[in-house]
Amino acid sequence: MQIIARDTTQDIARMLEGYDCPAILMSGEYRVLAANDLYTSTFGAIDPDRTPHCYQVSHGYDRPCDQAGESCPLTACKESGRKERVLHIHNTPRGREHVDVQMIPIKGDNGQLKYFIELLKPISTASVDTTTSKMVGTSAAFNNVVDLINRVGPSDASVLLLGESGTGKELAARAVHDASNRHDKPFVTVECSGLTDTLFESELFGHLKGAFTGASYRKQGLVEAAQGGTLFLDEVGDIPLHLQVKLLRLIESGTYRPIGSVQPQAANFRLVCATHKNLKTLVAEGQFRQDLYFRINVFPICLPALRDRREDIPLIARALLHKLHPQLTLNAKAEAWLQDHPFAGNIRELRNVLERASLLETDRTISIATLERSVAADRACERHHQQSDPTAQQGFKSLQARHLEQLLQEHGGDKKAAAKAAGISVRTLYRKLKER
Repeated sequence: MQIIARDTTQDIARMLEGYDCPAILMSGEYRVLAANDLYTSTFGAIDPDRTPHCYQVSHGYDRPCDQAGESCPLTACKESGRKERVLHIHNTPRGREHVDVQMIPIKGDNGQLKYFIELLKPISTASVDTTTSKMVGTSAAFNNVVDLINRVGPSDASVLLLGESGTGKELAARAVHDASNRHDKPFVTVECSGLTDTLFESELFGHLKGAFTGASYRKQGLVEAAQGGTLFLDEVGDIPLHLQVKLLRLIESGTYRPIGSVQPQAANFRLVCATHKNLKTLVAEGQFRQDLYFRINVFPICLPALRDRREDIPLIARALLHKLHPQLTLNAKAEAWLQDHPFAGNIRELRNVLERASLLETDRTISIATLERSVAADRACERHHQQSDPTAQQGFKSLQARHLEQLLQEHGGDKKAAAKAAGISVRTLYRKLKER
């Protein structure tokens, strides 16, 4: 136990050793008064001569977190008078790490808030280290996702991961699994978009030997493979409507029957689903069962698009490049160029651009010119597709013709006026109208 301020009694400071996580005692003026042994071994000893404030120790700030653009649990605790919880990125001997921070108020004899105990639990599911295989990021949007995963992880609640394609939903699903009490059990992924009617039950529930023609051996289903662990249904919105009832029955009853068996088997898994589709819209259109939607949507987490967390792009790019080609690097200008790119395909597109650039680059540092060349390859393919695809051409012509017809209506059928508004000749107007 490290006592930093001499005006702190031994008894109050000794309370910190009762916690099974790093803990510090603080005053209402943000001063760190004491730290338990777990804090010292995890985050390092605090220099008592500096009369340190928590924001100096944890972040290197010269002012409280809420004045530096972050949420401050101590300020929130003083305002509410009850325990508060936030997710922060703290400085540690190992570098910057995500930490789950809980602030507990302690009242004096007069009922006024006197001390605050801060509990700090490092989060293992996210990182700012580019050499890791975990989710990486520091933005507010990313930290919100990490906070939600950290909160729901220890429970058995079903999680629904929402977001555009390429936002890292499978990595988030694995993070939910790693944060759960089932982390040492299997994590099994089911690619729902690839399951046909004939494969659905066989893949999910398995089958017995001789259950049907060609069933020459007993096949273990993915539900059985996930026993005790997590079952991740990727692109759950792609499951055909008539098959959704089988999944609903599995979730509601907690049992399943392998094909060819009359004996139900007990299922034991944590359910995590993901989709890039709007399930509410599918429910309204009658393409997704409402009862199944409410079963899987217990705890929704929306993963932000890359354009909504641009400050994370350099960090993600470095992490991806480390996995792809660790001998290559990105300079500051190249990272800034990546931040300005739209990346409609999100992290998946960023990975493709970096993979392509690493093959085109002749130096050890990827340049902006190489990045532009790797992106230009995609654009060239798109132009070729539009030129060679009759369907695409016809669609464009129809769209163009509808636009010209609208101009004609706006100009009371005056073809000369409509052609002038479109910036073309009357002869071209006639020709394009005939091409639809």
